[in-house]
Amino acid sequence: MLETGMEAPAFTLNDAEGNPHSLADYRGRKVVLYFYPKDNTAGCTAEACGFRDRMPAFEEKSAVIIGISKDTVSSHKRFAEKQGLPFVILSDPDKEVMALYDVWKEKTMYGKKVMGTERDTYVIDENGIIIRTYKKVKPSEHPQQVLEDLA
Repeated sequence: MLETGMEAPAFTLNDAEGNPHSLADYRGRKVVLYFYPKDNTAGCTAEACGFRDRMPAFEEKSAVIIGISKDTVSSHKRFAEKQGLPFVILSDPDKEVMALYDVWKEKTMYGKKVMGTERDTYVIDENGIIIRTYKKVKPSEHPQQVLEDLA
């Protein structure tokens, strides 16, 4: 389990255009790394649009937003275009990064045990250290909470 003060696990994943992004590419800036279950669902859209609408404020704090889900690159492209998302969303179809960040978990849906993405966020400092964690967040409130907590 990842905790505050630990080094964030390194990764490289493709964005909505198929371009690779590594966590190391963002050294020198704070990174708000948020994991979400599925493109174009109500909660995930509310969360993404909340980050979108606050982008100028995050940029003022030298923070970048990166979203990750198991959806495909093409799904991300449609989602980003439809919602006008100005930040990077990365595709993790093999759930390798989700496993590194301990967000691929057994959950209960409609009384059945299933594997799924837990809606968690990690704030990573300019040196790659986790400085804040948010577990099982409320999508509509979460972007504002993260913004307020950024130093």
